[in-house]
Amino acid sequence: MRDFKRTDRVADQLQKELAVLIQREVKDPRLGMVTVSGVEVSRDLGYADVHVTLLGEDTPERIKENLKVLKQAAGFLRGQIARRIKLRHVPELRFHYDESVVRGQRLSSLIEEAVESDRTRLGEEPTSDDEGERD
Repeated sequence: MRDFKRTDRVADQLQKELAVLIQREVKDPRLGMVTVSGVEVSRDLGYADVHVTLLGEDTPERIKENLKVLKQAAGFLRGQIARRIKLRHVPELRFHYDESVVRGQRLSSLIEEAVESDRTRLGEEPTSDDEGERD
């Protein structure tokens, strides 16, 4: 059995190319700082689900607006990918907002708050060392 499926290799290459293309080639002023966090390609390479995150302002309105811009640019991006990657058929691009980064940051801050709460409740001095090493 192969270690890497072809769809995985295509998805990785698409992620790299889309990250560059969105940043450098899409000139829409409504588009914010978009990061391509992952790409999943169907087995028949018919479509690719592109997961994106927004840096900075990520209100529901901004997310919706950015996804709309990316959806409108999908044809252009697909054409650019066809020139850069040798594929018989370039997958149709479908953009989705990836909430995992925001959720991870929120969980991390909740954990930090809980640790700080435990420290104050137990009367310990907060340490400047984030690793929590003890003597």
